[in-house]
Amino acid sequence: MAPPIYLDHAATTPVRQEVLEAMTPFFGARFGNPSSVHRWGRDARTALDEARSRVAACLKAQPDEIVFTSGGTEGDNLAIIGPWRMRRAHGRNAVVTSPTEHKAVLEVVHQIAREGGEERLLAVNACGVITPDVYEPMIDAEVAVCSVMWINNEIGVVQDIPAIGAHARSVGALMHTDAVQAFGKLAIDTTRLPVDLLSLSGHKIGAPKGIGAMYIRRGTPFEPLFHGGSQDRGRRPGTENVAFAVGLAVAAELQLAERERECARLCVMRDALQSAIMARVPDAVVHGAGATRAPHILNISVPGTDSESLLMALDLAGIAASGGSACQSGSVTPSHVLSAIGVSRSLAGAAVRLSVGKMSTDDDIARVGEVFPSLVEKARRLAGAA
Repeated sequence: MAPPIYLDHAATTPVRQEVLEAMTPFFGARFGNPSSVHRWGRDARTALDEARSRVAACLKAQPDEIVFTSGGTEGDNLAIIGPWRMRRAHGRNAVVTSPTEHKAVLEVVHQIAREGGEERLLAVNACGVITPDVYEPMIDAEVAVCSVMWINNEIGVVQDIPAIGAHARSVGALMHTDAVQAFGKLAIDTTRLPVDLLSLSGHKIGAPKGIGAMYIRRGTPFEPLFHGGSQDRGRRPGTENVAFAVGLAVAAELQLAERERECARLCVMRDALQSAIMARVPDAVVHGAGATRAPHILNISVPGTDSESLLMALDLAGIAASGGSACQSGSVTPSHVLSAIGVSRSLAGAAVRLSVGKMSTDDDIARVGEVFPSLVEKARRLAGAA
């Protein structure tokens, strides 16, 4: 039997061995609470401070601009609600985002609307891109925060965050970007990038689930969501997860060191997979193909199938993929991202996301390209029988 193939790296990645080795001492002898003043506490504090400095360096930020979180969802919540609550009293009651954002952003914006804030959604074009004629009039002096995902987690489209952020800054709005998929794929330099807040997640880059980080530019108004301690300068109180913070720092450094070489490799594999599928299933539709895309994500719909049937056929063949966001697994509702770019309900319901990563090989791509047509036929039969 052929070995299984994992093509769901946009959902999560395995913990890298180097990361695991760096974390292990903090589950044993180096177990101290970083808020304690004795030797165990001081040791943990030193490790935590070093991890913060290392993550900051990966973003060209200052250590005091980094807050460790539990992941992308918490980071998005903190980055949008916190500044909005501080700025609404000064006449900035609106929050701007797009309909193709991760649910972690969309649900936050909906909550702000329930609390009396103004929700503004930027329309995207058929490729999923937000154009200047859309965002310029929508981001004005009434906006507290604008939040736009840098790389879309479902279709891989890259937004022009430098341009959107520059406009937001010109009208006094704060700019947040969800960089969960972007870190390690795009160069990030916060000394040049016009963003005030940025969130990332460890388990997308070889660190464990349950750790992430948020960049908060110095001077950015911010109200914490939690209360009860002085950790992270009061921005995120609670005993810090030292082991996972250390793991995140190692993973971030490895991702940065390998970025250019690995992105080039992933892009070649993604394009080869796309070409192989389109050559054998010519009526398939690639979403976001007309825009700049991240190197690791391929989102494709196959008419006459549905996502569930095709994913089942892939899984039975030993190939792991997803229907879109992993946070939406089990949902029969078509992707909100595909709906926002004008994809029909039937075609959106036939989409699968194949995402390559460090585990992926050329042999994997060749095998998937070879078996995909027969799996499509099987899925079409299953869909027709339903």
